[in-house]
Amino acid sequence: MTTPSPSTPVAARPAATLLLLRDGAQGLEVFMVVRHHEIDFASGALVFPGGKLAPGDREPLAREYASGLAGLDEEQATLRITALREAFEECGLLLARERGSPDVVGPERLERLAHYRGPLDRAELGIGEMLRAEDLELTCESLVDFAHWVTPVMMPKRFDTRFFLASPPARQLARHDGRELVDSVWIRPVDALAQADAGQRTIVAPTRLNLQRLGYSYGVADAFAAARAQPVVRVLPELVATAQGPRLRIPIEAGYRVSEFEPGGPVSEKR
Repeated sequence: MTTPSPSTPVAARPAATLLLLRDGAQGLEVFMVVRHHEIDFASGALVFPGGKLAPGDREPLAREYASGLAGLDEEQATLRITALREAFEECGLLLARERGSPDVVGPERLERLAHYRGPLDRAELGIGEMLRAEDLELTCESLVDFAHWVTPVMMPKRFDTRFFLASPPARQLARHDGRELVDSVWIRPVDALAQADAGQRTIVAPTRLNLQRLGYSYGVADAFAAARAQPVVRVLPELVATAQGPRLRIPIEAGYRVSEFEPGGPVSEKR
């Protein structure tokens, strides 16, 4: 087995992340989860729900039981399916409807689907198989494209991740799975950042920057409108040498109001 070197970086695995938003009493809130400390990627960190693409997400059967995919290429369609499957596995939320119905499934129907979460997580079952058995279709049109991040080439584990915005279905309750995720919270982006600055939370740079972007919006409708107006720019942080020391550089046109930040350090926007 060849050991990766700077000239042969580890391939980035496709992944998807879901930023679930709601309007709280004091403004926009986002659903976040805490990863188990024994997980080998972002262990113990406060993150958005999500994960890597599963083989079943690519199956034609999964796309057959999903709406809102017209006009998307295969990768774009597949990653929307990944995002919704991960939300079901990790948080118990399912953005899906009975085929032929305009309404997303309610909590009673969702409770009867809970036994699928384990087999999906263990890849014993593809999401398309569940949808066909239950005559459901994923509502991929409910997702809004938000961001696209790729792990830097020097990292030993890399992901090529699409971030999507969504609102949780009415009457469905988001909750962590108790296995990979050990805690969950609805929180204002500004409060999550303040807790990280105070040393109360661990938040990795991409999460921090996406929280800052969310914090520019006052509510869900505002965040959705801003995301639709901002072109999604692929962000692959590049390690560069500067007079201040090594920095990670990202495209300013990605909408984060910052183009460089210190690896492992706080990220402050430049106006």
